[in-house]
Amino acid sequence: MTTLMRRLRRGTTALALAVLGALLTPAGTAHAASFEVLVFSKTAGFRHDAIPAGIDTLRTLGGQNDFSVTATEDAGAFTSANLAGYEAVVFLNTTGDVLNAAQQTALQSYVDSGGGYLGVHAAADTEYDWPYYGQLVGAWFQSHPAIQQATIRTEDRTHPATSHLGATWTRTDEWYNYRANPRPRVHVLQTLDESTYSGGSMGADHPITWCHRQGQGRSFYTGLGHTVESYADPAFRSLLLGGVRYAAGQAAADCSAPAGTGQVEAEAYTSASGVQVAGHAPASGGQTLGYIDNGDWAGYASVSTAGARTFTAKVSSAGAGGTIEIRSGSATGTLLGTVTVPVTGGWETFTTVTTTLTGSASGPLFLRFTGGAGALFDVDTFSLGAAPTAGALSDDVHLFYYSWYGSPAVNGGWRHWQQGGRTPPDDIGADLYPALGPYDSGEAGAVARHMEWVARSGAGVIVYSWWGRGSYEDRLVRRVLDAARERGIEVAWHLEPYAGRTAASTVADIEYINSTYGSHPAFHRSAEHGGRSAFYVFQSLDIADWTALDQVTDTSIVLAQTTDTTKIAHFSGMYTYDGIAGASAPGWKQAGDHARANGLIWAPSVAPGYIDDRAVPGNSTPTVERANGAAYDRQWSNALDPAIGGSPTWVSVTSFNEWHEGSSIEPADSTPPAGHGYRTYDGAYGQTGEAAQTAYLDRTAYWAGRFRAASGD
Repeated sequence: MTTLMRRLRRGTTALALAVLGALLTPAGTAHAASFEVLVFSKTAGFRHDAIPAGIDTLRTLGGQNDFSVTATEDAGAFTSANLAGYEAVVFLNTTGDVLNAAQQTALQSYVDSGGGYLGVHAAADTEYDWPYYGQLVGAWFQSHPAIQQATIRTEDRTHPATSHLGATWTRTDEWYNYRANPRPRVHVLQTLDESTYSGGSMGADHPITWCHRQGQGRSFYTGLGHTVESYADPAFRSLLLGGVRYAAGQAAADCSAPAGTGQVEAEAYTSASGVQVAGHAPASGGQTLGYIDNGDWAGYASVSTAGARTFTAKVSSAGAGGTIEIRSGSATGTLLGTVTVPVTGGWETFTTVTTTLTGSASGPLFLRFTGGAGALFDVDTFSLGAAPTAGALSDDVHLFYYSWYGSPAVNGGWRHWQQGGRTPPDDIGADLYPALGPYDSGEAGAVARHMEWVARSGAGVIVYSWWGRGSYEDRLVRRVLDAARERGIEVAWHLEPYAGRTAASTVADIEYINSTYGSHPAFHRSAEHGGRSAFYVFQSLDIADWTALDQVTDTSIVLAQTTDTTKIAHFSGMYTYDGIAGASAPGWKQAGDHARANGLIWAPSVAPGYIDDRAVPGNSTPTVERANGAAYDRQWSNALDPAIGGSPTWVSVTSFNEWHEGSSIEPADSTPPAGHGYRTYDGAYGQTGEAAQTAYLDRTAYWAGRFRAASGD
C-alpha cells in the first residue's frame, strides 16, 4: 500500500476514501485493511515455542477484524519511515537486547508521537539496558515458577481487552514475577491471586495485564502467552484482540495511571541533557541519576504531573548541592515547585527531601537541576503525591482513630507509648514505629498530618475513640474536628468501655456528644440514613439490656459489636472491630443478610494485621502477619464478596493508628530505631523503603474505590 493511501486512510473523510478506492481498486479485489500491525518476535535469549502460534493467531484475528499483520524478526524494520506505516507494534515473546541505538530511537519517537505498543509475555524480558523500554513495557521480568494453573482477578472489565471476562479467570500459563510493581505508573487490568498457585513473589498485589499512555501514544502489556495452547483459547485471543485495538488507537479505553507515581527510579529517564547513570551500591537498584551539573535536566514521558501536589526524592551529595526544579511538559515548562538538596557528605550517603507543588499542569514530568560549579548531587528515587479532594472520599469507609497518645513536650509526660514497660522515645509499646515517632495527639501538626493521610486513604469518616466526658480524648475532640474539616473528613464515634458504663450512661453520652459537637461541620451525619449521627459501641455484649437506646436511635445510628443477631435488640446494626476474625469472616454473611432484611446497618471490620507482643509481653493473642499486604486484601475481599461478607453497608477499618495492636495503616517508619526488633511495612504491595511507608494508605484507597464501584456509588 502506498504512503499516499496510508495518509488518506488516517486523515481524510470516508467519502474521499470511497472515491479513491473506486478509482484505484480493481473489481473483485478485497478492500484495504482498516489498520496495520507490525509483529516483532526477534529473540536474543530464550526462544518461546509459542511464537509461530502467536503470529498465526494475530494474522487470523486480523483477517477476522479488518487489520493486516506484517511479521518480522528483522530489527531493521525499526526506522521512522517504516514504522509510520503501522498503527501498532507488537513485541511477541521477544527476549534480550534486540534493537540497536538507532532502532531504539525510532521506536521511542514512534510511540511518543502517537503510535501504539503491545507487549506479550517475554516482551518484559527484553531491552534491560534501555530505561525508556522499562517505562514502555511497564515492568521487567524477574523470575517465574513452573507452568501451572492460577486464578486471575479482572480489575477493569470495561477495557476492550477484558470486557468479555468475568471477575475471575482460571487458566494455565507461566506466571511472571516482575522486578517492580508497575501499578503506580500504569492502569492495572488484571492481577494474579498468588494464593491459587506456588511460586509467586510479589505478594497480594501482583499485576499481570496493564495499559498506560506513553507520551502521545499507547502501551498495552500482558504477562500471559507463554504456552502454545494459550493461542487456541478464545478468551485469550479476545484479550489479544482488545489489546491490539487499543494499542492501534481503534478502541477507546481509560488507561490513566493512579494519582501520584509511587517510587520511580530517577535513572529511568526517557530524555535528558547532561546527566548519566551512576553506580552506587546503597542506592535502590544499585544506580542513581548522576553526573548532574548546573542546567542539566531529565524527562520522564510516562510520569504525569496531573494532580501532583507533593514531590519527594532520595538524594546524595558530595559536591555542591543545589536545587531540583519540578516542571511539567518540558525542561522549561510550567514550574510546579523547587526543593533544595543539601550536601550529605558522600555520594553514598542519602537523605530525603520533599516539597509541596502548586499550580495546575498535566504534561509529563521534567526535573531541571541548578546550583554552583561542578558536580551538584545525585538523585536515587523520587515520587509524586496527590492530595485527594473531599469528593474522592468515601463516607462508607470508616477508620478507627485514637487520640490517646502523649509526649512530654505537650502532655508533660509519656502517655500510652510506654505500655508494656517500655521507655520512649526509642523504646515504645508497639511492634511498628510510627513515621512521626512517638507523637502527641494534642499536637496540631501531628493531627493535621493524620488527616492528610486519612484523606489519602480514601476514607471519608474516622471513628473517634471516646472514653467519657472530661476524658483526655474528650478534651482533644475539637482539635481533631477542626483538622478533619480541613481535609473534608467527618467524625463518627467509638464509645469505649470506661469504668461504670451502663446502657443509661451510654444514652447520656450520645446526647452529650450530639449536643456538644453536633454543630461542627466535620460531625458525621449519614445522609443515606436520615442525617443521623453514628456511634459504634465497643464490647456491647458486656451489657445485657439495651432498652434505653430506644431514646436515641431516632436521631443516632448505634452499632453493637457482634455478629450474633440475637444480641442486637434496640441497636441500629452491627460491626465486628476484631482485626483477626476478618481472615475467615465467621458469621459475616448471616449478619449482613439479617441487617439487609431488617433495615439495619452492617459494618464489618477489616485489618491489615495484628501483633501486640511488645505492648502486652507474654500474651497469647494470635498474631496475624501482614504477608506484604495479602492479609489486608483477604479481609477486604471477604467483606466485599456477597457470599462471604454479606454485602456491607459500611466497611470499618481496624485501624488508622492503634499502634499497640499492630493494626495500623498510619505510615510506619522504614528505618526505626535499631536494637528493638521493630517491624516495618517493607515489601507491602511491592514497595520498599520510604515508598512502603504509605503502602497501606494507598491500598485502602484502592479498596475504597472497589467498594464504591460494587455499591454503584
